[in-house]
Amino acid sequence: MAAAAVTAFSLPLGEPGVGWLISTLVAVAAVTVARIAPSRPMPIGNIAPISDMSTRVVNPERIAWTAATVALLAVSTLRAAGWLFALCLVTATLTAALALAGGRSMRSIFAAYTIPLIASFRALPWLRRGLSKGISVRIAATATVSIVLLAAFGALLASADLYFSQAIEAVMPDLTSGSLFRWIFIGGLATMIVGGAALLATAPPDLSSLDTAATRKVHRWEWAIPLTLLTMLFGAFVGVQAVVLFAGNFQVAEYANAARHGFFQLSAVTALTLVVLAGAARWAPRDEPADRLLIRVILGTLTTLTLVIAATALNRMTIYTDEYGLTRLRLLVFCCELWVVFTLLLVLLAGVRINGSWLPRVAIAAGVLALLGLAAANPDALIAERNIHPANGREIDFVYLQNLSPDAVPALLDVPGVRANCLVESTGDWRSWNWGRERAQQLIDPNARCGS
Repeated sequence: MAAAAVTAFSLPLGEPGVGWLISTLVAVAAVTVARIAPSRPMPIGNIAPISDMSTRVVNPERIAWTAATVALLAVSTLRAAGWLFALCLVTATLTAALALAGGRSMRSIFAAYTIPLIASFRALPWLRRGLSKGISVRIAATATVSIVLLAAFGALLASADLYFSQAIEAVMPDLTSGSLFRWIFIGGLATMIVGGAALLATAPPDLSSLDTAATRKVHRWEWAIPLTLLTMLFGAFVGVQAVVLFAGNFQVAEYANAARHGFFQLSAVTALTLVVLAGAARWAPRDEPADRLLIRVILGTLTTLTLVIAATALNRMTIYTDEYGLTRLRLLVFCCELWVVFTLLLVLLAGVRINGSWLPRVAIAAGVLALLGLAAANPDALIAERNIHPANGREIDFVYLQNLSPDAVPALLDVPGVRANCLVESTGDWRSWNWGRERAQQLIDPNARCGS
């Protein structure tokens, strides 16, 4: 309940800011306390909890997922780009689910991602039972005494010093009907989320049954023939691309325009191939040497050809961005394609070992590290720098640059035709503070108005 109150007070809805990191740290502290406190395990949906308390010791992997969740939400304190923080927020829901519920295979990871939603509703009666055991009276008395002491002594200290009074005014929000409704809404939502996380901490679900391999396998020819035909199709495509590349009878601008239409289709091909490879790895038999040989040959060849197709897609995007400039979408899909290439390399390694139980977690961890690396690289500034120095002498798209976040201000400060001061929007209060916006405000002229 205390974590929900802090979240209601500090969380800035609709924009990145330091309040997200504060709310995350408070929630992690509350879940840690709940995990340490003794309680009776209870089932979450149809998943039974782990009954042996000795097996519920926090392992290094779950600590790493917790740290990844905090790091992803800490991006709100570093960057002002809303689109970047939105990606980090969505990814943080996955890392938080892995920290709370675990999961090794794709099935158990999917179950771990859905269990927190069920736990958030199951936590309400669990919290109510905890408050009904005489704790609610003591909490109410403690809260009342705390509010009275803070209000009385805070008012006296504020009236005694002007600077302290200004600091109090900066921290305290406006007591309007909209603010009260916002506090109630965020507080109620945070109670469910943190309560569900605490419930999972006290009764982690047992997902080990979902990590077992499929008992029913298909016949070797039932999977080998379709995937062999798919491999032949990929080989024909790679052959045609090789002929076109060595011929070289095309204009750069014409090829770049065609690359825009082909990149997304090739990206879809590589992504769908990962699904096909995952299905084959699950259902293909591997008991006999001939089965393992087929897996290595067919899936290895298919993965290698998919890597070539992914390299073709990356090359097309590089040519297209050189010709028409870099945007957020182009940068994002380029990074996603690089992640797919890394995952395909992991698939090759798993095929050699005929064991890929580790692959889903490593692939997710690589995606998290890639996203954190993208945030550290300041993508809006990279986009600005790439577009203000075009490689082919094309015109600068000032309209697009003007719509970037304050993170791009250092790169656009001395560019004629770009009103960098218009990129720095006014912030509400301390909840929305972050380093990117603060740095931009320090660089621009404080007397300059937007449009001047």
